[in-house]
Amino acid sequence: MKIFAETERLILRELLPTDAEGMFEMDTDPDVHLYLGNGPVKSIEQSIAEIEFIRKQYTENGIGRWAVIEKTTGNFVGWSGLKFIKEATNNHINYYDLGYRFSKRFWGKGYATETAIAARNYGFNELKLNEIVGIADVGNFGSIHVLEKVGLKRISIFDYHGIKHHWMKIEESV
Repeated sequence: MKIFAETERLILRELLPTDAEGMFEMDTDPDVHLYLGNGPVKSIEQSIAEIEFIRKQYTENGIGRWAVIEKTTGNFVGWSGLKFIKEATNNHINYYDLGYRFSKRFWGKGYATETAIAARNYGFNELKLNEIVGIADVGNFGSIHVLEKVGLKRISIFDYHGIKHHWMKIEESV
């Protein structure tokens, strides 16, 4: 099991097949999916398939979202980290997207900011990226706030699957 980063309270490691129950808990909640443009999952098999999809990204792209684990409890909190996007979005292709998703019972603890800082630092320090992108539904004030707290700036608003989203970005400081 590869650990990519640690914070004071959290371990950010590769997603494993054993995380399926935690992923299922998180992704069956309609509140978690409110700004994602898709509906909650209906079966554990969907969660298993999502983990397999992310694990394939580790091999193909050298990066993918990470499992977020509480150090004190060992609880699966959700996922966070960078994803390499090969499909065109807002006239951009081949970029690194910073994202996070947590089970509702872990909301309000600062975990999104904590893991976003770790992912940003990993992107610039380990992957030697020039820039990192964030995409957030214009109504998702919590996510926009987190992205801004870690240094991303609002660049433009674009239509993403029929919904207005912010295109946000941070560039490596020289």
